[in-house]
Amino acid sequence: MSKFAIRMLPLLGVLLLVGLSPAHAQSVSAYFGLGSAFDSAATNPGCASGRIFDPLSSSTPPPCIPTSDMGGVFGVFGADFMITPHLGFNGEYSFRFAQSQYVISIDNGTGGPIPINIRPAFYDFNAVYQPGSGDKRVVPVIEGGIGGAKLSFYASQSLGTISNQSQLFATSNHFQVHGAVGVKLYVKSDIFIKPQVDVHYVPNLTNQYGRNVVPEFTISIGYSFGRT
Repeated sequence: MSKFAIRMLPLLGVLLLVGLSPAHAQSVSAYFGLGSAFDSAATNPGCASGRIFDPLSSSTPPPCIPTSDMGGVFGVFGADFMITPHLGFNGEYSFRFAQSQYVISIDNGTGGPIPINIRPAFYDFNAVYQPGSGDKRVVPVIEGGIGGAKLSFYASQSLGTISNQSQLFATSNHFQVHGAVGVKLYVKSDIFIKPQVDVHYVPNLTNQYGRNVVPEFTISIGYSFGRT
């Protein structure tokens, strides 16, 4: 599978859910919101807390440089497809809107700084359980599934053949197990607000951050089709 197909898979999955006909389901809901995901700064063995080995250094051993934690403003969009009043499935994609500074590496030739930025994203496909009745104004939602995490790294000055600022030069992809608890608060018959707490368990994320477990808090606005 090409890199382009892998990158488009989360978006295509969510769009497919949105496009499914409500006539074949109890309801279909689409939503978009804002929030944030949190993780501490990484620490490499042999370095002080919050420091990692310079990823671009050719010296042996490479120097330890400070790194940053995860945070900032994330966007999230997704869709629920309820097969029965209580059971269904969904797809979600959350991403940091802007790049954030990850580390400042040192140019081996000039000794000058090379800022490296990062932009994390998570995508997941879940089973959905709604313990209450779907026609109520308050509808709890429980999700569980699998997906992936993608970390995109950018150099903000010349790096080899890369000369443009904030040029993508590396990505790191991880498998993830996802769980979430939220609630749809219907402000009108079909329009809802959805606060949600997510937990992403991402094996080997400690290669880039301090923990494999990433909590995320979001609040979305959405619309339900075919709600009774």
